[in-house]
Amino acid sequence: MADKNTFEIKEGVSISDEVVAIVAGLAATEVDGVEALSGNITNSLIPRTGSAKLSKGVRISSNPDGTIQAKLSLIIRYGFEIPSICAKVQAKVKNAIENMTGIGVSNVDIRIATVVM
Repeated sequence: MADKNTFEIKEGVSISDEVVAIVAGLAATEVDGVEALSGNITNSLIPRTGSAKLSKGVRISSNPDGTIQAKLSLIIRYGFEIPSICAKVQAKVKNAIENMTGIGVSNVDIRIATVVM
């Protein structure tokens, strides 16, 4: 790890935790039933507002073994099965982070902030 807020993904290349959080946020909002990240914008507004706010509902932390863990706070749409949505988000976020950065993900924790119509 390069410093407190960056991860070295290969020699001479590092990535900030905010970039990892944006990747996680984008992946999470692509799952049907996820309205948005808590304190965040919806996926449909990203082209108009930019992706900088996508890290607001995501916390990334490192583990001693070099892997990371992600914690996401979600707003879920009413009528969707919450355990199923959470499982899909966990898989999608883990795959997105690992495929885009090469950093292993030990776990993805989900907190449901609220349910909306």
